[in-house]
Amino acid sequence: MFTLKKYLNKNTLLKLTVYALVIGLFWLKMSYIQSNIFSLNVENPNEANILAFNPLSSIFLIFGIGVLLAGRRGMLVSYILGSLLLYVNILFYREYNDFITIPMLNQVANLAGMGGSIQTILEASDIFLFVDVLIAAFFLFYLKPARLSQFTPKRREGFLLAIIAIPLFVINLQWAEEERTDLLERTFDRTMLVKYIGLLNYHVYDAVLQGKTEMKKTLADSNELVPVINYLNEQKKEDSNRLEGVAEGKNVIAISLESTQTFVVDNKLHGEELTPYFNDLKEEGLYFDNFYHQVKQGRTSDSEFLLANSMYPLNRGAVFFTHSGNEYEAMPELLSENGYFTNVMHANDKTFWNRNVMYDSLGYDEFFSKEDYEITPEKSHGWGYLDEYFFEDSLQKMKEMDQPFYSKMITLTNHYPFSLPEEEIMIEEGETSSGTLNRYFQTIRYQDEVLKQFVEDFKKSELYDDTILLIYGDHFGISENHQKAMGEYLGKDINAYEQFQLQRVPMLVYGKDIPSETNHTVGGQIDLRPTITNLLGIEDENPVQFGQDLLNKDRREMMITRDGDFANEEYVGIQGVCYDRETGEEVEAKTCEEGFKAAQEELSVSDSVVYGDLLRYLDETEMVNTDQTSNEDNKEEE
Repeated sequence: MFTLKKYLNKNTLLKLTVYALVIGLFWLKMSYIQSNIFSLNVENPNEANILAFNPLSSIFLIFGIGVLLAGRRGMLVSYILGSLLLYVNILFYREYNDFITIPMLNQVANLAGMGGSIQTILEASDIFLFVDVLIAAFFLFYLKPARLSQFTPKRREGFLLAIIAIPLFVINLQWAEEERTDLLERTFDRTMLVKYIGLLNYHVYDAVLQGKTEMKKTLADSNELVPVINYLNEQKKEDSNRLEGVAEGKNVIAISLESTQTFVVDNKLHGEELTPYFNDLKEEGLYFDNFYHQVKQGRTSDSEFLLANSMYPLNRGAVFFTHSGNEYEAMPELLSENGYFTNVMHANDKTFWNRNVMYDSLGYDEFFSKEDYEITPEKSHGWGYLDEYFFEDSLQKMKEMDQPFYSKMITLTNHYPFSLPEEEIMIEEGETSSGTLNRYFQTIRYQDEVLKQFVEDFKKSELYDDTILLIYGDHFGISENHQKAMGEYLGKDINAYEQFQLQRVPMLVYGKDIPSETNHTVGGQIDLRPTITNLLGIEDENPVQFGQDLLNKDRREMMITRDGDFANEEYVGIQGVCYDRETGEEVEAKTCEEGFKAAQEELSVSDSVVYGDLLRYLDETEMVNTDQTSNEDNKEEE
């Protein structure tokens, strides 16, 4: 029988001391990582205190479970696994400025193609992040044998540690919600969640969210699609039909430029233009200078999803992995139905981003992947096949295709860590404090040169008269982690507004009969599908699209990011703060209240379609709507 008097003996002090040392050691580690490695934007002393307190509940929980299952060995295993989880998040954060979600863990297959990137984000000093593991092992196992025999953690002690985690988390959550109300509703803001509840607690919460997500598809029914269609009908604007059908029956080549941002356009380094060819080319076509990427964790695959479906990607993970089995009414399928041979060209593994599966769901006729190109070591560098050879080979394939065709090309060379063979370097590195940004300038310059080679060869080919080019950036290349260096290059402070504006990517429509002009409308990748179908004069009857034709003068001029931020004609709303879009000056927060509300509603509606796989009910829902309309007409006649 357990009694407090029996428990309080000379071994108790040893156990409590070891527990305190190990827990304290891990707390110091977590506190250091959260405060110094992650940029959590601590704004006041209260937030700093919350950040220092929030690791405790998760530490007590994981160590309690370890002791409960396997005594001191379990405690050490918990320490090691916790350390590995922290470190994986550090590596992920260095490259993506974000935290891992459970859906992202499904994408470990991508790691095979990321060797160069991973080596770049590893740092020699990282070894010091594991020195504490050896110290913890010493405390738990390498004491004198006599003392070691006395130290036998009991299962009830593990249970007690785990129980203590509950009130600690309740205190943490209440304290955090005093600072930020409805904290757990802000699932899109992972930085805020980590700041207030801690990294390990965030992962537990992410697991809960994943469970809820899995249930949504299971429980979904056709009735859930009706409010989606009603919402989109309310947002729909009458089409002005500008340039409608100007490219009717023509081929479409959509070129997705890897990691390309608008700030390099018309900009220089060492007195030399970074994109001299594109600077001239955009004057010959229809160029959009307020066009933003809208991707999240899926990066390039998210931009593909936006283009094909005119729906938003998910806030957690990549749709290409998490919902590749959904039913879609995608643009490739629509074009195929209208006589187009639809294909993707990307000289990478078929399985990367699960493309081999997702492309079937989107309705592509063919995928020209790594195995369809004659790739040799001499023609490869970094991520693989150099763009100059990729463009050359792809154009040859298109010359031999049945027409009309729709080809989506995905470039590769301008990819982190932005490395080139010595003989391909055309401009000296930058001189900022970021090696990543300095190298980025070189790969951007290379990309512009090989784009020139492709377009000029295209102009000389028989394809020119019957083809339009759609050239756009897929996502950012330089993350928030390089704000200081970006400020050094641009000669200004990079605040939240400037960082938001850096998310603009180039977008150009080029070809015979396409007018030469610069369009200033505010738009994003979600608007690409309706813009393309308008140019082709193809009737797109899919009612579940969130984008609007960029050429429609009466369109709702609003771009929504996956984080719930937005830009419209007058304002930019970022994390509750409102800015004048033209000047960048902060204005009253209430000015953007309606914009934030609209952004959250639209993202929620789009998510419901993906999570519930609601497009499988589209035919059924349209039938119901038709019947309802007929009944209403009959009543009016009576």
